[in-house]
Amino acid sequence: MLNSLVAVSVGWAPTPIQYFALVMSSLMSLCNLPDSSYVSFFGMGSDDDVVKGRVGAPEAGKADLDDHVFGVTLGAKAAAALDRELMSTGAFSIDQLMELAGLSVSQAVYRVHPINKGRRVLVAVGPGNNGGDGLVAARHLRHYGYQPTIYYPKRSKNELYQRLTKQLEDLNVPFVDDFPKALSSADHVVDAIFGFSFTGEVREPFPAVINALAETKVPVTSVDAPSSWDIEEGPPKSGVGSDFHPKILISLTAPKPLVKHFKGRHFIGGRFVTPAIAAKYDFDVPEYEGLDQVVEVGSSGQKL
Repeated sequence: MLNSLVAVSVGWAPTPIQYFALVMSSLMSLCNLPDSSYVSFFGMGSDDDVVKGRVGAPEAGKADLDDHVFGVTLGAKAAAALDRELMSTGAFSIDQLMELAGLSVSQAVYRVHPINKGRRVLVAVGPGNNGGDGLVAARHLRHYGYQPTIYYPKRSKNELYQRLTKQLEDLNVPFVDDFPKALSSADHVVDAIFGFSFTGEVREPFPAVINALAETKVPVTSVDAPSSWDIEEGPPKSGVGSDFHPKILISLTAPKPLVKHFKGRHFIGGRFVTPAIAAKYDFDVPEYEGLDQVVEVGSSGQKL
């Protein structure tokens, strides 16, 4: 990866297409972990217990789709089983899946917020898998020519996350502790705090952060799920997150049922799922154009 990207200097801003060609050639050299079926990097599992649990591959045959609703969305159980399958029969490594997720997020941001709208992108990073996707996205955005800033108050001790943090530090990407101050000077925000697996109450220090995202006029892109939203029911009826409605959502792999409550611009990022796996979980892989890793769709899944 480092050898392939050494030509991408901090002073040169390649287009996403140029950068994507470098990234994809480098992804093939990432280590593969064939005996691993860890908790997912597309939001499945606990947002606090990061890359700890090992889970068995799903049984052969048709997946348990009791949680699969609305035809083109994946509920919690189906999405979790799909993620495990990607890392078992799909033979993807953890690093590969996180890299692909973050790359998709970065392309969605580039699509809705080109550099001429402002380079300052604030990435709010949570303690789990969703946050890891945000760290990867920030690195890609830096190479595109943006000026990302990272708010990462609950850092993981896991080696993968420490490496992602080191990569950003080596690119002189600042990490900040004062979220309101960083938000006041941002042109765009990436919400990578909690994914679709989030349940329960929002714990400190994130209530104030999510409330600030709900109130800001700065456009927000949420990764897989707006933070604090329930996968089925959408925003909470009261309290933290009840008024949080980001302008952009990127669903990873496939949309979740919460999209029926979402009214903004909606993208899907998952240009790596095989037709066989998609058929098993009863969803369609959208038609991606050129080198794009994202496709814009309506809230009901139709391509725009």
